[in-house]
Amino acid sequence: MLLELLKNIEKVVIPAEMPGARHVYHLYALRVAERDSLIDYLKERDIHCGIHYPVPLHLQQAYRFLGYNKGDFPVAEKSSAEFVSLPMYPELSREQIEFVVSEIKQFISQRNVRKESDKWVQEIYS
Repeated sequence: MLLELLKNIEKVVIPAEMPGARHVYHLYALRVAERDSLIDYLKERDIHCGIHYPVPLHLQQAYRFLGYNKGDFPVAEKSSAEFVSLPMYPELSREQIEFVVSEIKQFISQRNVRKESDKWVQEIYS
């Protein structure tokens, strides 16, 4: 349901599903510029989100021995700064989902959230 409700919001990048496949979505992570502002906005409305994987792999302590530095994987770095996980659990009602989506739309419309180039996303899934 989130996929259908979010797919036409211009400045939000939603997960892509391959033709003939369906994801189970134990997490529902989308990308949006100004992620931290969106999280604050939603929190004020009692919608709690998460940030899963806030540090790209190449910058994590466990992989430091590989010698990668900030800037070596710009797409991973950009993504880690934009991903936000929306509430996702079996008891979430349709009304609650619609409320979350309406608040995201409200945030986008109230602010001049920039639309980042997502050409690399389209290339991966095409």
